[in-house]
Amino acid sequence: MNELITHINDAIWGYVLIGVLVACGVWFTWKTKGVQFRMIGEMFRLLTDSATSGTNKLSDKNERHKHISSFQAFAVSVATRVGTGNLAGVATAIAIGGPGAVFWMWIIALLGSATAFIESTLGQLFKQRHKDSFIGGPAYYILKGLHCKWMAYLFAILITITFGLSYNSIQSNTICGAMQEAFGWNPLVVGVVLSVMALFIVFGGIHRIANVSAVLVPLMAIGYFVLAIVIVMMNIHLIPHVMTVIVTSAFGFEQSVGGALGATIMNGVKRGLFSNEAGEGSAPNVAATATVSHPVKQGLIQALGVFTDTLLVCSCTAFVILISGLYQTPELNGIALTQAALNSEIGSVGPVFIAVAIFLFAFSSIIGNYYYGEANIRFMTSNVTVLTVYRIFSAGVLVMFGALASLEIVWNLGDLCMALLTACNLVAIIALGKYAFRLLDDYRQQKRDGIKEPTFHRSQLPEIEKDLDCWE
Repeated sequence: MNELITHINDAIWGYVLIGVLVACGVWFTWKTKGVQFRMIGEMFRLLTDSATSGTNKLSDKNERHKHISSFQAFAVSVATRVGTGNLAGVATAIAIGGPGAVFWMWIIALLGSATAFIESTLGQLFKQRHKDSFIGGPAYYILKGLHCKWMAYLFAILITITFGLSYNSIQSNTICGAMQEAFGWNPLVVGVVLSVMALFIVFGGIHRIANVSAVLVPLMAIGYFVLAIVIVMMNIHLIPHVMTVIVTSAFGFEQSVGGALGATIMNGVKRGLFSNEAGEGSAPNVAATATVSHPVKQGLIQALGVFTDTLLVCSCTAFVILISGLYQTPELNGIALTQAALNSEIGSVGPVFIAVAIFLFAFSSIIGNYYYGEANIRFMTSNVTVLTVYRIFSAGVLVMFGALASLEIVWNLGDLCMALLTACNLVAIIALGKYAFRLLDDYRQQKRDGIKEPTFHRSQLPEIEKDLDCWE
């Protein structure tokens, strides 16, 4: 069964999805005039403003909502991005595809940040009011923007299975592997503890998830980043060699590990997408919950999330592994490779640090992943029983499955689900991207006119005004 899934994954990724992902990234970068590069200063301004001043109160009608700030929405989305993909996923990509996989992870992040901008801007544009917050995502912009109900429901089902179920088993599998490697703890016991903790948080809804993520994400990202920088600085003389190995391997000039160039590119793109989620359709679900004055604001902030994930956190892991030289050890893969690399650099405290870090990284991903499923369950039905069953399966059953299953089966299932989900979302954002382009032009024009905080009114898009539930 596992071999069959592997063959299907190779066919989908090798012949279809990689080309489409890159083409979309290039197209959106060109149409937005390189928004991910030209407006990076604005991204940081928006993020720091929302983190220090909270959410702007936009109108009396919005006062009944428990506001989710831009920073909180950013934290939840980064919580799902910054997880096992950054520690175990990068290690797996290097072990299978060679050092050159890191280069292709960078490329997919640089191009994918434009894709992330488009999808999250659309998520904000087509968001709807819910009883205690806003709600939205690809299922909503497919239904309201494309008027395609069957495709909207297909996406909702795919993302619920992918994030709420499949990805949570990957996060749990990695946590249990790290704990067993560092402390010798039984995966069954760790799985039970994880399930209980996750169930407690997910039954608290998006506000509890946002509050937990806003604390865990900065803590874990800064701590891990500082440690990696220290290791890099201690080995600064090796960095030119590491960069040379990455680039030569990326183009097939040095394939001592990973074999073919195709394997290098495929693993770099797959692990890059799993980590930063650009184009996958996940981040728009939480981007839609934020209370902002213009849809572009969340588009910019979510584009920054891609940079944070891949160019910072993933690169930290890659440099540590390549500096150690242990990526050439055949029996090391996944989180075990990352732990071994840290052990070689900072001693026995390395595996312990990674075990703690992966717990914070992956646990925050579990609760963030769960929310993506919840948002789409709510899109399909208001039945409370269905939502309760989903919560039990997402935070309970699948977390336990991941704790006990093999590394290969959980990653293969995750890759298959990710491929189907991404394909569905890309079709939608290619068709609806024109609205994001117009919103970006409007935002830039307001900034040129001296308006510090641009605003949007749905009358500015008269052809779809009736489909926009918010933005009065």
